[in-house]
Amino acid sequence: MEIDDYLKVMVKHDASDLYITVGAPPAAKFQGQLKAITKEPISLDQAWYLANSVMNDKQKEELARDLEMNLAIARKNVGRFRVNIFIQRSNVAMVIRNIKTDIPSIRELQLPEVLKDLVMSKRGIILFVGATGSGKSTSLASIIDHRNANSAGHIITIEDPIEFIHKHKKSIINQREVGVDTKSYTEALKNTLRQAPDVILVGEVRDAETMEHALAFAETGHLCLSTLHANNANQAIDRIINFFPEDRHNQILLDLSLNLRAFVSQRLVATTDGKRAAAIEILTGTPMACDLIKRGEVHELKELMEKSGNLGMQTFDMALYDLYNEGRISLDEALRNADSANNLRLKIQLGQKGEFEAKELDVSMTGENSEEAEDSNPALTIGEEAPPAGEGGGEGFSLSLEDVDEVDDDDFFK
Repeated sequence: MEIDDYLKVMVKHDASDLYITVGAPPAAKFQGQLKAITKEPISLDQAWYLANSVMNDKQKEELARDLEMNLAIARKNVGRFRVNIFIQRSNVAMVIRNIKTDIPSIRELQLPEVLKDLVMSKRGIILFVGATGSGKSTSLASIIDHRNANSAGHIITIEDPIEFIHKHKKSIINQREVGVDTKSYTEALKNTLRQAPDVILVGEVRDAETMEHALAFAETGHLCLSTLHANNANQAIDRIINFFPEDRHNQILLDLSLNLRAFVSQRLVATTDGKRAAAIEILTGTPMACDLIKRGEVHELKELMEKSGNLGMQTFDMALYDLYNEGRISLDEALRNADSANNLRLKIQLGQKGEFEAKELDVSMTGENSEEAEDSNPALTIGEEAPPAGEGGGEGFSLSLEDVDEVDDDDFFK
């Protein structure tokens, strides 16, 4: 098979990544599950043939020199792909990421509505947090597209590589790819403010320098969005301050507290229909949250999120609870992805008990109300005709058997 044949399989079956390595069959990830595309393992000659087919002469020289390289490729009527070629056990290997050009909407991704308000902010920092492959880039592209469609301005993205292609809508959007449109993150970040942006998207916060630029962008009145590898908001804050020497920790916490709009942490969980859904934790930059960050009391943020659902906040366990209640994920999947499996299990059990008791109470109250109604209006009759007036002095009325719904007790005690 040629490389284009593999790419077409990826696109047709919505695979996220393709793996080519010597001694193993070519495989791809479908909805997060790795599956072989063919049974025959890849030989060394085949691996080199496939790798060379996507590189030009300059890129081949770079691979020979650095033993690894990144590039982007596009195929007409197929799609765009990010390629990483590297050497392992003295053999060539390759991983190809499927870059989707159609940007899903916030509604299609079923993301929390509060994200629409956050991305329309004039200034501040919004950080998307999660592991590799957790869907951060897709969610980020979605909310950038929402801003692009609903607000006039200038949006600049600095990415390595570009993963989604944005079209100009109400905003002008310029996308710069590291290694193609700019030499490095550092060079691009240094010149960004000279390009008069309203919104700046930095592909990833990888070090102290990038974080300092992000804070500077927010402090000068811009909205800055980026991603960070961490499991949740607490870990993200710890990672940010650990970019810097200890004597700067308090200053970084202060700067973060003054500029934070939100931490949006994300995990992809398997749904009951074989697909995946995003479980999202949201910490918004409320005065109380920012005060806790400024004082370094990061451990109290989770409790704040649990109590601030009316402000758009939620923990992972709250998101998983909702997904389970909606029937979108199984109990095992919810517990597997929970920050506290025991607490989530208890909440689910109490929720089910509460629903059962509510139904019991409803049945009980229905019976009591019927008796009260009979006592207060003894002339109430079930039949085709009613007396002209009730004995209680009010106007009489009739209630036919057709108007009475039969109640099946089994419905309440399943």
